[in-house]
Amino acid sequence: MILVAGSANLDFVVRAHHIPGPGETVLGRAFETFPGGKGANQAVACAKAGGASTQLLAAMGDDAFATPIEASLRDAAVVPNIVRALGQPTGVAFICVSDDAENAITVAPGANLCLRPEHLPALDGIRHLLMQLEIPLDTVLAYARAAHHKGVTVVLNAAPAQDLPAELLDLVDVLIVNEGELAAISRHAGSIAQCLERTPVPIVIVTLGHRGCCARVQGTFLLQPGFAIDPVDTTAAGDTFCGSLVAAMSRGTGTQQALRLACAAGALACTRPGAQSSIPKAAEVTEFLSRQPHADAMTVDALRTYCGLPAPTFS
Repeated sequence: MILVAGSANLDFVVRAHHIPGPGETVLGRAFETFPGGKGANQAVACAKAGGASTQLLAAMGDDAFATPIEASLRDAAVVPNIVRALGQPTGVAFICVSDDAENAITVAPGANLCLRPEHLPALDGIRHLLMQLEIPLDTVLAYARAAHHKGVTVVLNAAPAQDLPAELLDLVDVLIVNEGELAAISRHAGSIAQCLERTPVPIVIVTLGHRGCCARVQGTFLLQPGFAIDPVDTTAAGDTFCGSLVAAMSRGTGTQQALRLACAAGALACTRPGAQSSIPKAAEVTEFLSRQPHADAMTVDALRTYCGLPAPTFS
């Protein structure tokens, strides 16, 4: 079983021509609410990708905002383990999505901050623990410590970016970050490859948006170019990547193929509005990949150059 421990939010989404700058008011268009939150999104992505049952440990308020989130979890066959934070509102996110599919997000964590170390269930039968940083950092550290002690693979999506204690990184088996988060954790201003080399985790994966991703696996670098799509909304693309990747890992899929599946799932999520509503099922990813050629040498070389990796040598 996969245990995802993290946030659950209700997303309030407005579409607009562009994301407003400081002091600017933008006239929006469509408004919708969607179940979201990094923890809940990643749990839904795990469950939809298949391969192992998925449980979500999250804190929510006793309010109407929790209802659609819990319904979305049930629809995706996620096993909920909900801590009811009485007197606290369910977390919310305010999201502006521009016509070019980019977004700006402000989160009011609410009940998410009530998820504490003592809420971790017994880890019997859990093979992977997936976490993010929208819950208290001391809770993340306590869960990682307990999972490591039990021999559970600890996967951390270090988002949103913040300083991480060395003890936490020592407990993490797989770290997933974007470029900004990688630079913050590695404390290095060099190339992506140099930042990866300076991050003391056995497997480190950096997502690169439309370019794809790059991974360092026990000293070996792997590249996975992105897929050409017409984006609608990039919300939850990274969460979809994380959940799909961990689901593939739980099935015993090799890292290179797991990266390809995760990139494809994340790309598909960008073609649909909303967070959990955009996450594809395994069959959709398979069908999408059946129409995608494997990346040619020129595309891989361009990604290698972007990451600061040397050209391969052949004997």
